Amino acid sequence: MIHRQVVVITGASAGIARATARAFGARGAQVALLARGRAGLDSAAKDVENAGGNALAIPTDVADYTQVEAAAGQVEDNFGPIDVWINVAFTSIFAPFHEIKPEEFRRVTEVSYLGFVYGTMAALTRMRSRDRGTIVQVGSALGERSIPLQSAYCGAKHAINGFTESLRTELMHEGSNVHVTVVQMPAVNTPQFSWVLSRLPRHPQPVPPIYQPEVAARGVVFAADHPQRKQYWVGASTVGTLLGQKIAPALLDRYLARTGYRSQQTAEKVGPGRPHNLWEPVDGQGGHDHGAHGVFDDRAHSRAPQLWFSHHAGLLSAATVIATGVAAGAWLRRR
Repeated sequence: MIHRQVVVITGASAGIARATARAFGARGAQVALLARGRAGLDSAAKDVENAGGNALAIPTDVADYTQVEAAAGQVEDNFGPIDVWINVAFTSIFAPFHEIKPEEFRRVTEVSYLGFVYGTMAALTRMRSRDRGTIVQVGSALGERSIPLQSAYCGAKHAINGFTESLRTELMHEGSNVHVTVVQMPAVNTPQFSWVLSRLPRHPQPVPPIYQPEVAARGVVFAADHPQRKQYWVGASTVGTLLGQKIAPALLDRYLARTGYRSQQTAEKVGPGRPHNLWEPVDGQGGHDHGAHGVFDDRAHSRAPQLWFSHHAGLLSAATVIATGVAAGAWLRRR
């Protein structure tokens, strides 16, 4: 009997997670979809099944460990042992730090950081006893280099990196065959920019270059298939961000202070009462499915050559990395 891979994806109703669910469905996997919004979950399940997989939609708030643990049990009751657990679910706030309320910052942290911790706990409880399995954390370039107006999100993504590094060394100490890896994402055209809480005067936007969710999904699937690497990078912005952090951090600070507000907003004015998903899903009761893509299709790339280099890291020589870093530093000094 051919084994059908069992995959759990959090935040699966939209964006990167939605595209990833469809990609695993095309491989014939059994895909469990965890998210809050019923409309998005139901449509994601149809995507998986239309692609050739089996789907199980489980309404779950990842900020609640009891719900995450119950969902993990339901997955194994229906599909059998979990092979891959992918943490993607998050929420965010676009606002200067001084305009964020304590309870709002806490909520972003509970979803976007502790949601990853709880998902990892639920997966690891099952995988360690079997001595097999893969956990993929979908991170961000903003977990390596923070930018203005996203302090809560950047803090969560930095925390994920630290938590995952600690866990990885513990698994190595045990000689475990359970693997955990991180996929660091660039700017991606997802619905988040239309539904996260924003106190900006204009519509939020990802900082270009922007990539389609399917590009990100390819990176996630590859990482799930090759989890021995510590992390993978997707997209052009990650190289410049990382090297700028290491080689010219002071210059990058000044550059982001000068340009970071403008580059994260379109020209479209947005009123203060737009719906957001911090406390309740916008695709919940009475809502509608938002799909994988955001509103920036006309600006988003469907390919990322950098993803190929991330998969073949040995082809990037030290000389190439150093030269790229020097060029990045020179570019920042000219800005």
